Amino acid sequence: MAKNDYYATLGVARDASAEDLKKAYRKLAMQFHPDRNPGDKQAETRFKEANEAYEVLKDDQKRAAYDRFGHAAFEGGGGPGAGGFDFSQAGGLGDIFDQMFGDFMGRRPGAGGGRAQRVGGDIRANIDIDLSEAFFGTKAQIKVQTRVNCDACEGTGSEGKDRQSDTCTTCGGMGKVRAQQGFFLVERSCPTCGGSGRVIRNPCRVCHGAGTVGRERSLQVQIPAGVEDGTRIRLSGEGEAAGAGGTPGDLYVHITIRIHPIFQREGANILCRVPLRISQAALGGEIEVPVIDGSRAKVKIPAGTQSGEQFRLRSKGFSVLRSAARGDMYIQVAVETPQHLTRRQRELMEEFEEEATRHTKGSPEADGFFARVKEFFDGKS
Repeated sequence: MAKNDYYATLGVARDASAEDLKKAYRKLAMQFHPDRNPGDKQAETRFKEANEAYEVLKDDQKRAAYDRFGHAAFEGGGGPGAGGFDFSQAGGLGDIFDQMFGDFMGRRPGAGGGRAQRVGGDIRANIDIDLSEAFFGTKAQIKVQTRVNCDACEGTGSEGKDRQSDTCTTCGGMGKVRAQQGFFLVERSCPTCGGSGRVIRNPCRVCHGAGTVGRERSLQVQIPAGVEDGTRIRLSGEGEAAGAGGTPGDLYVHITIRIHPIFQREGANILCRVPLRISQAALGGEIEVPVIDGSRAKVKIPAGTQSGEQFRLRSKGFSVLRSAARGDMYIQVAVETPQHLTRRQRELMEEFEEEATRHTKGSPEADGFFARVKEFFDGKS
């Protein structure tokens, strides 16, 4: 029987880019994969055809040969189905599929050359916490959409008590299939039985033989003290179930720390910006500031403090993860120019300005700047 045109099989134009080919193949592979269509021979055939077409068209040399000679380019040579890839032995699962999808459909190769083990998918959850919760650590309750073992069949995927299954005809019970790629023989998990070597004879009516069903789970997550924004916490075995005999996936919790109205975190240190009145900065004094642990601290402000200066409070910052060390807290002052002066305040400021013009040593930076400006203009004349 004549083969379908590879471009038509993937549903792309003959001038399709490599990215277009990849997207088209990925869509078809996911749609017609045998694990998603158990017992559907037509879907299995479509999957094999898409795999074969993509294997040729993704390779520039093979594609050029196909564009020129069509399917005849591979007859009796090293093309698909003729010494290149043996799809009848691979059950439709070529090396390219595993390269693209990795652990797609929950299969990972087993150790020591044994059967591939069915593993549940990993899932992700996001948690937003306050800065104080990151400081002390907290317990967060989250809800995740996941897959759990089917109660009706106890995760076996089989209807009734007998739990009967037959030897997989695709892999002959080995749980693996082989595909030849050039001079190399690639061994992969069987796409029909998922590496178990057995095919369920009477699939469960609830989970349709998958062994798992979708469900929402509620979990409590322990957030350690000192956690940083963007931290990822791995909860082993809390991901999707894989059915009886399989290993559940993992849950990855991503932490986001909300912006705090007072404190700004910089690693294990904390920065607190404190505005000061001009009089406070000029005369000096003592101010009281909050600390992230809920306490208060007093900071002595020297007379003549400039805007932007920092004062360090040792060991008032965050705890360092897996360490007894603790960061520091930095108080950064910002001298604020007063607005909406009262009549008396304006009078005092005018008196201050008059006195400042007679005693220029009070503002050395301003005086030095304007002296340099005067020299600049004098040099121009």
